[in-house]
Amino acid sequence: MEAVEKPSAVQRNPYEAALKNFDIAADHLELDHDIRAMLRDPERELTVTVPVRMDDGKVETFVGYRVQYSTARGPGKGGIRFHPNVTLDEVKALACWMTWKCAVVNIPFGGAKGGVTCNPKKLSIRELEHLTRRYTVGILPLIGPDLDIPAPDVYTNPQIMAWMMDTYEMTKGYSVPGVVTGKPVSLGGSHGRNEATGRGVFYSIQNACDFLNISLENTTVVVQGFGNAGSVTAHLLDSAESNVVAVSDSTGCIYNKDGLSIPKLILHKAHTGSVLGFAGSEEISADDMLSLRCDILVPAALEGAITGENADRLNARIIAEAANGPITPDADSILFGKGVFVIPDILCNAGGVTVSYFEWAQDESHVFWDEAEVYARLEKIMKNSFMDVLKIHRDRHVNMRVAANMLGVGRVAEAARLRGLYPQ
Repeated sequence: MEAVEKPSAVQRNPYEAALKNFDIAADHLELDHDIRAMLRDPERELTVTVPVRMDDGKVETFVGYRVQYSTARGPGKGGIRFHPNVTLDEVKALACWMTWKCAVVNIPFGGAKGGVTCNPKKLSIRELEHLTRRYTVGILPLIGPDLDIPAPDVYTNPQIMAWMMDTYEMTKGYSVPGVVTGKPVSLGGSHGRNEATGRGVFYSIQNACDFLNISLENTTVVVQGFGNAGSVTAHLLDSAESNVVAVSDSTGCIYNKDGLSIPKLILHKAHTGSVLGFAGSEEISADDMLSLRCDILVPAALEGAITGENADRLNARIIAEAANGPITPDADSILFGKGVFVIPDILCNAGGVTVSYFEWAQDESHVFWDEAEVYARLEKIMKNSFMDVLKIHRDRHVNMRVAANMLGVGRVAEAARLRGLYPQ
């Protein structure tokens, strides 16, 4: 996922949005008071101070978080993001969404999330390593292969996961590859993990197009956020002969009505660090990009990109949420009223956590799969999960977000109900 500008006040607190969606699903499920009370707040929240000696010799302190929202269905699972706008409420929201996401794709994990408030673009490699290792020590009491398994997220990557794993193992004195996922393949990572989120988004779009009787060939696509998830999704859609006409990253937005060459754009961004200046494209504003008429819009940046302020200007037939929480609840109702088919985040971008589960399972069993097997297993899970959500959508006459939340919340509620409350 790619960073965007800091959300405005109208986009509201992401945790409030997460709780609102939980309440809507709980109402439809008619959850009783006791189960609601057990699921509505995180199990654990940890805030740590992260002092780092910078390259100039001075110590600078950062703030880090790790939140475990629910472990009713298994160990906590969720990414670590390094971003200037990280807050505790954002991490709580992301952990909440991860809880329902893992349940939607029916993998045996609970939901967690972490982050450090920093600007990694301004840190040297040495400073980034020291920040990562010190943060890992800070959250050490909460993580472990049977407790809580971190993974990459915004501005974190396989190298950072390798540093986290190494730091954890140094404290234990033995190899624990399952403590993190998203690490390099040479250290026990899974084949296919780097593409997993974007590939899961692509499979979700395929399923939606099949349901809506839309051919992917010649569909027009807009991708907001040309980071890992956005670029992989764009590349796969381009390979399926869709026409990607606009993309954006943290530096700006570009457009070509005849379509962008995605393989060349990926190389351009790798070389320049930006999508801007790509041959044959013109720069447009973020608002203009979101309002482009298209078949498929893929918000793949940060949360709160589509709000009640701009939702009415969107002209997409399908919105595939590659990011977490890109659409606020007030925008949801507007889009539903316009007949836009939204593939919600906890279903659409669940490919990442699904392949993270594959990686963890491979590490624990010491048996590894090739890329073809990973993709085949991922495609099967994404299709089955889409059909589970679609059934609720059609049977209960609710939008896809409510349907997905009902499926996820319902499965976690059932686990909590069966476990009971200890101690009484």
